[in-house]
Amino acid sequence: MKSFFTVVLCATIAFLQPLTARADEASHRAAAEALLNLMDMEKLMGQSVDQMLQMQVQQNPAIAAYQTQMKAFLGKYMSWASMKDDLVKIYTSEFTEPELKELTAFYQTPLGRKTVQKMPALLQKGAEMAQKRVQEHLPELQAAIQAEAAGKKKP
Repeated sequence: MKSFFTVVLCATIAFLQPLTARADEASHRAAAEALLNLMDMEKLMGQSVDQMLQMQVQQNPAIAAYQTQMKAFLGKYMSWASMKDDLVKIYTSEFTEPELKELTAFYQTPLGRKTVQKMPALLQKGAEMAQKRVQEHLPELQAAIQAEAAGKKKP
């Protein structure tokens, strides 16, 4: 009789284990989605695509005539709808469910909301600063490349 109960108990545990894992995974994913939504990720990604396109046109004005096609392309592959599942996977692989919930709690505070509101401007300013810095020092890179290329041409 004891062995029968042991078998039933083991079978029940074996059956419930995958269900518990799926439930844990679902709640983990839900926590990541809640955080991403609270961070206004859809809006942030839309703004990032627009900024990326503007920077490309500034760097190469000849492509200005193709902005509509480029925006459609970027919207297709860089939109929230197309990247949401991958972003959720990234967040669930980098943060535990309790960490995601803690981050969500932070983003619900006044400082967290301010961080979300300021993030697009901060990212844009950072990208502009990086682009400017590279442009300022581009001659140094070109000289290094030319020196390396000249060194390779020697027999």
